Amino acid sequence: MEENKDMIGGAADTSEKEECCCSGKTKERDPKEYRDLINRLSRIEGQIRGIKRMVENDAYCIDILVQVAAANAALNSFNRVLLSNHIKTCVTQDIIAGREETVDELLATLQKLMK
Repeated sequence: MEENKDMIGGAADTSEKEECCCSGKTKERDPKEYRDLINRLSRIEGQIRGIKRMVENDAYCIDILVQVAAANAALNSFNRVLLSNHIKTCVTQDIIAGREETVDELLATLQKLMK
């Protein structure tokens, strides 16, 4: 396993580890999965910047709402891909290793995602 990576640059971030809300666990991703997730996040980041510009430029409310819906859909898609990868790797490996508490962790996460 590797140290936590920041979401954009991929560099190890050791300065905020003590205050992080994360579980402290890490996951080493294969380069293809990593690139896919980062590319998705970069597109979402661009969408959010575009929405901000629309507000700054006094765009029509409906036009902004349509772009917010698109950003929400992109985030939901990101979540589906990440969750699928998590189930196929982390959850499966933990169950095989006898760490069934991972299923409880997954169920709690699904409850949060379905609010």
